[in-house]
Amino acid sequence: MFGMRKAWERDLGAAADQLVSADTLAFGGVGIANTLLPVTEAYHRVEAALADHPEEVRRQLDRVLADGTPAGRAYAATLLERLDPAAARAAWTSLRDDPTEFTTFVGCVMGRDTLGNYATQRLAAA
Repeated sequence: MFGMRKAWERDLGAAADQLVSADTLAFGGVGIANTLLPVTEAYHRVEAALADHPEEVRRQLDRVLADGTPAGRAYAATLLERLDPAAARAAWTSLRDDPTEFTTFVGCVMGRDTLGNYATQRLAAA
C-alpha cells in the first residue's frame, strides 16, 4: 500500500531520531558493566542499514547533521565516513569551529569534549 513505510524504514527513522537527540557519544559499552547505551544501539542500527539501504541512510544522516545535537552530529559524521568519505571530511570541516560540549565515553572513562575539538581530531586521523 502507498504511504506505508516498511519496518526497516521505521526502525532506521527511529534510530536516527535517537541520534538527533543524543547527549552522549559512545561507540561501545560504557561503565564497569560495559553496558550499551540506547543511543549507541541506535548508532549500530543505522550502521547496520548502510549495506542494504545506503540512500536512505544518507538521507537520515543529512537530517542528523542538520538537526542533531553535537553528539548526534558526531555520530552522523562518523557514519558518513563509511558511506561517503569526501562528504564526511566536509562535515567534519564544517564542525571544526563548534564550541558546544558533549559527554564522551571510552570504556569506563567519561569525559567532555567540544564538537570542534572532536572534529579536528577526526580530520587529523583521516
